[in-house]
Amino acid sequence: MSLAFVFPGQGSQSLGMLSEMAAAYPQIEQTFAQASGVLGYDLWALTQQGPEEKLNQTEQTQPAMLAAGVAVWRAWRACGGPKPSILAGHSLGEYSALVCAESLDFSTAVELVAARGRFMQQAVPVGEGAIAAVLGLEDAQVLEACEEAMKVRPGEVASAVNFNAPGQVVVAGHAAAVAHALQAAKEKGARRALTLPMSVPVHCALMRPATERLSSALANASLRAPEIPVVNNADLVMETEPNAIRDALARQLFNPVRWTETIRKLSQEGAQVIVECGPGRVLSGLMKRIDRNLVALSLHDPESLKAALAELGG
Repeated sequence: MSLAFVFPGQGSQSLGMLSEMAAAYPQIEQTFAQASGVLGYDLWALTQQGPEEKLNQTEQTQPAMLAAGVAVWRAWRACGGPKPSILAGHSLGEYSALVCAESLDFSTAVELVAARGRFMQQAVPVGEGAIAAVLGLEDAQVLEACEEAMKVRPGEVASAVNFNAPGQVVVAGHAAAVAHALQAAKEKGARRALTLPMSVPVHCALMRPATERLSSALANASLRAPEIPVVNNADLVMETEPNAIRDALARQLFNPVRWTETIRKLSQEGAQVIVECGPGRVLSGLMKRIDRNLVALSLHDPESLKAALAELGG
């Protein structure tokens, strides 16, 4: 069966994540130690001991989730787990995918995502932006709710930024405009509309100042053609030329994450089994809502990794 791996982004982090994996596989703490050497602080201690508010600040969340995805990948490969034929990552997870595809060195990626988080946070002061999930509406209805919010709040931004699965769309922008969009979504019959615990409104126009700074950082980063194709978030394209990869990573910051289309693209490319590589099971849950014909597995603890090895012939 053709195999794809996907890597989660912000929102899948939690205090104590991968603690059971670390007890079973030395690659987990080794990877976090490598990241800590780049960052100048103990990233593993932060993920295990907190404080949780600091872990949830985007400048810390991004290196933590990058390290988590790469660490689980390394454990998988060390156990003889088969190499997938195609990769993708959800937002920040695209950096994890590029590291695992040998396009980007891990230490370089740690520097990039820490800077990315810092640029994002500085682009929108804390409290000015918001990000929220809308459940139970069609994509077009969420887009309408955003348009209505921006009419009520002229000059402000409310955008659909993550198309995660049918009936699950994330909205981001100015806090007041997002609040109006949520109210409009509820009036249209949304099952739930709730603000998310993220510190920046990513993937909307408010990220353009951060994009300019990220572009400069990417220009100085060494990239190679991926050894495994990576479907990018911006265009659903598998770029091989380093400058095209840099450009897609920069544009990703202020464009929506088209995750539903990404999973369908992996299926079109022949993937029958899609494995979520990292803490939590957020992407696995989304996959079942996108395409029930796909086999969705996750590698979030020793038991799930062993089960996946048994199923996939590792």
